[in-house]
Amino acid sequence: MSTDTSTLENPGAVALTQRLIRFDTTNPPGDEAACVQYVAELLSAAGLETRLLGREPARPNLIARLPGRGEAPPLLLHAHVDVVPTENQRWSRPPFGGELVDGEVWGRGAVDMKGQLAMMLDAVLRLRATGTPPAGDVLLAVVCDEEAGSAAGAKFLVNEHPEVFAGVRYAIGEDGGASLGLGGHVRFHPIVVAEKRAVWVRAVLRGVAGHASRVTGSAGAAYKLTRLLGAIDGGGLGTVLTPAVDTMLGELARVLPEREGRRIAAFRADPADTSTLDGFDERDIRYLSSIVQHTVNATVIHGGTKTNVLPSEISVELDGRVLPGDFGTPGFLAELRAKSGVDMDLEVLVEGEQMPQPKLGAFYERLAGVLREQDPGGVPIPMVTTASTDARLFPQLGIETYGWLPLRQSTGTSYRDMLHVADERIAVEDLEFGAHCFHELLRDYE
Repeated sequence: MSTDTSTLENPGAVALTQRLIRFDTTNPPGDEAACVQYVAELLSAAGLETRLLGREPARPNLIARLPGRGEAPPLLLHAHVDVVPTENQRWSRPPFGGELVDGEVWGRGAVDMKGQLAMMLDAVLRLRATGTPPAGDVLLAVVCDEEAGSAAGAKFLVNEHPEVFAGVRYAIGEDGGASLGLGGHVRFHPIVVAEKRAVWVRAVLRGVAGHASRVTGSAGAAYKLTRLLGAIDGGGLGTVLTPAVDTMLGELARVLPEREGRRIAAFRADPADTSTLDGFDERDIRYLSSIVQHTVNATVIHGGTKTNVLPSEISVELDGRVLPGDFGTPGFLAELRAKSGVDMDLEVLVEGEQMPQPKLGAFYERLAGVLREQDPGGVPIPMVTTASTDARLFPQLGIETYGWLPLRQSTGTSYRDMLHVADERIAVEDLEFGAHCFHELLRDYE
C-alpha cells in the first residue's frame, strides 16, 4: 500500500493517533502491513533510514533510524501496532473510527498502544524537522504480533536480526498497564522497570474411578482437585519482596499522606499481611498483592464424563506469573507442588522469557527527571507490572528495558481501565504531554 505523506511530514500526535487507529490491525489475524507501511513512508519522507523485516508480507516489522549527535549510545523505542479484538464488546462509537470527541481520541489502540506510538513519532519528526539531532541515534522498532505472543514481531527481530540492535543499551516501550490510585491523593507516573513472566501449566490429577455414590476420600481425582484449588485460593505461592518492589513501596510510603503512607509502610514490613491495605481500592490491593509473590490462578478445568461416574483424571490449566529476577521455572513448579500437597503431573504450556532484576540507574533517573520537569505536581514511581509485553525480549541482547507512557491524568483516574475494553480512548492533552516528554528525553538523554 502506498500512502501520500508529502504534505504530512508531521501531522502531530493527535492526528497520528487518529490515523493509526483507522487501520484495523486486530490480532488475530493481524494484517499490520498497511499500518506499518504508513509509518515507514511517513518516516522515509522525513529522511529517516527505514527497513522492513518480517516472516511474511502481511506482517512486517519496521526498523527506522534517526541519526544522533554521538553523545549517547543508540536508544531503542519499540511499539506494537496490533490490537486486541473488539468482538462482543459494546462500543459507543466505531472502534476503528479514530473520532475526536470532547477532547478525546476514541478507538481500539488509543492507549494500547497506537497513542504512545504517535507520541514517539511526533517527537522523532519534530527533532528531524527542526534539524536538532538527538543525543544518540534513535532506533524506532514498529512491530506486529505483541498481543498474540510476539512470535512474528519482536521475538522474530531479537532472534533473527539481533544485529539491528547493536550498541543499544536502553529501550522504551509500553508500560504494561501498571497504574495506581491509592486514594487519588497523588498523581503517579509509573515507570515500569520489570515484568512478571508467564509460566502456564497444565496439572493432571489422577484418582480411583468408580460409582459416584461411594466416598473416595484422598484417592479421588476430584478430592485432589479440591486440595489444589484450595491451596492456590489466595492466588500466590508465598511472599517475596524483590528490590524493585521494596524501592517502590518505600517511595509510596514517603509521598502519600500520613494515613495512606502508614498502610504502605506496614505492608512493606509484612507483605504477607494484606489487611494492612484495608481502605484502599480493591484494584490497588490486588495489584500490590500480585507483585510480592509468584501468582497462580486456575483458568480451565477438564474432567469427568457422567454425573454418577467418578473421574479417573482431571486436568487444570494454571496461569502462573513469576517475579523478575533469579526465579527459575523448576523452582516455581516445586513450590506449586509443595503448596498443593497432592500428587500431580505438571506440563509447562508457556514459559516466558526470564527478566533480570532491574537497575534503577542513570537512565531511570533521566526518565523520572523528565516527568518531574514537565509535571512538578506528579510523582514518578518505579513499578513492576504483572502483564507481559515485548520488553521481556530485549534483555536477551543486554538491553535494559523500561515501560514509559507519560500522561498527565487527573488524580483518581486510571488509563489502565481503558485497556482491552469497549470505548477505549485517550485525552488530547495527554497525547500532547506525552509527545513533549518524549521530545525532551530524546534531545538530551545520556
